[in-house]
Amino acid sequence: MFYLGLMSGTSMDAVDAALVRFQNHHLDLRQYRQFPFPARLADSLKAISPSTPVIEIARCDHELGDLFAECAIQLMNAAGIPQSEVAAIGCHGQTVLHCPQPEVRNSLQLGDPSRIAWRTGVRTVADFRRMDMAAGGQGAPLAPALHVWLLGGAGLDRVVLNIGGIANVTIIPSGSDREVTGFDVGPGNTLLDQWIRQHRREVHDRDGTWAAGGRCNGEVLDSMLADPYFPRQLPKSTGKEYFNLDWVARHAARAGVGPEPRDMQATLAELTCRTIAGAIFNYAPSTSEVLVCGGGVHNGYMMGRLRALLGKATVDSTARHGVDPDAVEAVTFAWLAKCRLDGVPGNLPSVTGASHPVILGAIYEPGKVKREK
Repeated sequence: MFYLGLMSGTSMDAVDAALVRFQNHHLDLRQYRQFPFPARLADSLKAISPSTPVIEIARCDHELGDLFAECAIQLMNAAGIPQSEVAAIGCHGQTVLHCPQPEVRNSLQLGDPSRIAWRTGVRTVADFRRMDMAAGGQGAPLAPALHVWLLGGAGLDRVVLNIGGIANVTIIPSGSDREVTGFDVGPGNTLLDQWIRQHRREVHDRDGTWAAGGRCNGEVLDSMLADPYFPRQLPKSTGKEYFNLDWVARHAARAGVGPEPRDMQATLAELTCRTIAGAIFNYAPSTSEVLVCGGGVHNGYMMGRLRALLGKATVDSTARHGVDPDAVEAVTFAWLAKCRLDGVPGNLPSVTGASHPVILGAIYEPGKVKREK
């Protein structure tokens, strides 16, 4: 049976959709596509704040559910796979709130899974984070369990680095005497995307070209690197609630300088690379290989900086091991849907801080409906 994973990240530029089969630690990626995110809906989601009317949040939830369903239908049609051969859709949804602090400990993703199940005719699994949080965990990151299943057992100390909106690492030791660890390092692409969107009306800095032409501002960078999130003890996770343009403005003001926009882009790129390299040196100093996935793998400037900062460790794309770097996050939620149906825990307590392994996600049955064409 196939599983279909849907993922929408912080940039909201596309919905990632992957149709896969899993066999003996092997991934059969039958179809992967990125579907453009409607600009009006993205603007509505980005505008959500504590003062947003509940009816507006409900509207976004409704529209996102329909969008995810349409993406799933198009993907199945493109692959020529009928819904009867798809065991489940795993949908992460669009995060609008992630608060791992003990006094709140909640995470909210929009994209009504009932609408996905109804429109596609396929059982849908959603709400993957909150059972881990109920067990005392951070609810993130969740990809490390897949990273271990797919890229573990190499006989060397390996780090899987996902550079999405937030950068996170999975530290896979060579021996069984050490636990797998993982955490959100800090901003990956989110600040870079927000900054270039504000100043150049572009979705992202293609290949890091704009940053490469700027000069890193040392005063602002030092202020950012001193932020209390970076030395915080594990487990830890974060999101755009913490790392956003208001955060950038506060550190620029603290440093007493306002860099030219291109120089700030260079500074933000350096922040991402320095914090990633620092995290690997601190928590995995014997790392031999860093495998990169997520949108950041296409930023040639940052990949070059990471290779320079990490020295002897090999830095390469997960494609080197036959894993499409763009598809990994969507595949994660297809895999977590399979875990849910199999009754297998999907979290790693050594990563999230949960007290126990738990089964993640809620199941939404579709009833008898025909798939739309």
